[in-house]
Amino acid sequence: MTPVVRTVQTVSPAVVNIHSARMVEREVNPFGSLFGRDDVFRHFFGSQDFTRRFEQRSLGSGVVIDGRKNLVLTNAHVIEGASSIRVRLMDGREFDGRLIGSDPDFDLAILHLADARDLPQAVMGDSADIMIGETVIAIGNPYGFGNTVTTGVVSALGRTIETKQGTFTDFIQTDAAINPGNSGGPLMNLAGELVGINTAIYAEAEGIGFAIPINKAKLVVDELVSHGRVQAVWLGLEGQDVDERIAHFLGLDQARGMLIADIHEKSVRDAGVNTGEVVRAVNGVRIEDRDHYLRVLRNFTISQALQLELLGSNGLRTVNVSVQPFTDEKALAMAEKRWGLTVAPRGSNLEIIQVRQGSPAQKLGLQKGDILLNIAGDVQRSVDDFALAFKRYRMANTVLLLVARDGQGYYVRLRV
Repeated sequence: MTPVVRTVQTVSPAVVNIHSARMVEREVNPFGSLFGRDDVFRHFFGSQDFTRRFEQRSLGSGVVIDGRKNLVLTNAHVIEGASSIRVRLMDGREFDGRLIGSDPDFDLAILHLADARDLPQAVMGDSADIMIGETVIAIGNPYGFGNTVTTGVVSALGRTIETKQGTFTDFIQTDAAINPGNSGGPLMNLAGELVGINTAIYAEAEGIGFAIPINKAKLVVDELVSHGRVQAVWLGLEGQDVDERIAHFLGLDQARGMLIADIHEKSVRDAGVNTGEVVRAVNGVRIEDRDHYLRVLRNFTISQALQLELLGSNGLRTVNVSVQPFTDEKALAMAEKRWGLTVAPRGSNLEIIQVRQGSPAQKLGLQKGDILLNIAGDVQRSVDDFALAFKRYRMANTVLLLVARDGQGYYVRLRV
């Protein structure tokens, strides 16, 4: 009975297999390989609709974090777009999973198991207490093989990785095998405590696994349970990329960071942050440019304090600042001021109901009554979608929009 065996026996009952299903549309060639390439098929039958809807199934893992409230913690990408979620426990019981809340920026989601009773639960640990070299245990459902155990050590802490889904910070890196299907499962220490949530979003990794620290997950869970989503945060900073000219003027060896052009929050100014300074790092994460700053900021919650590394006329220094909630109301007001757009729901679409005179939107030719379908790849169906898109692209000088007018769609570039 080694510490690993004891931990596995204690925790495994709380580890669940998650089966999710989603409907996808695909183009089907009813003539098989008769026409060879798809472009030849579309040449002859381009006007006909051969799309079909299929049910796509995926596997993942999760862990019961509250047996009394029937709550399961998993990765957001495990249940993304799911029309149905089925959760299976080690003891053979199965339950329907209802999504309480999900946030792709943190890759975390909370499920509620309907009609469950007497659920085992994992004991929450303290990820701030993790040490490099410490033995850790991953339990999950890789490739459909239920309750598979892998062990390793903590290889590094505070890792930042770039993926197609975005920038993720503060990861635990481990050499314990974490494969597709392990996503959402627990990372345990030898005391039998939950210290991380495994994630397999970094497809390029071989022999490298990543997990979300449980202390960070706790903050996200609180917001997901209370509000169904994580409230966006900001520091009230507007900025621009550091070019070679600015880098030379400030004596930087590289053109990296974000030059602060404006400060909207009094608390940040009072903390000692000034316009004209360059944000070099946020909580130790090196900032590449303005867009990278926005992506990194999406990794924090309103419960956290941040440390900025700044470079300016006062030299290199660090400043502690408190994050502020970036409400939808604030975003919509700023969108009207910066972009010149006001929107409202129209059925399942989003309609432009006002275009401010002299604004970038008016100069582009957008009109009242136009339907806003897409912003920089983000589908627009509600005012919430619009507010979220503005939060993500508010500093961009150019934003690609898909707009419909008189039944015809147009891609246009909004220049600010």
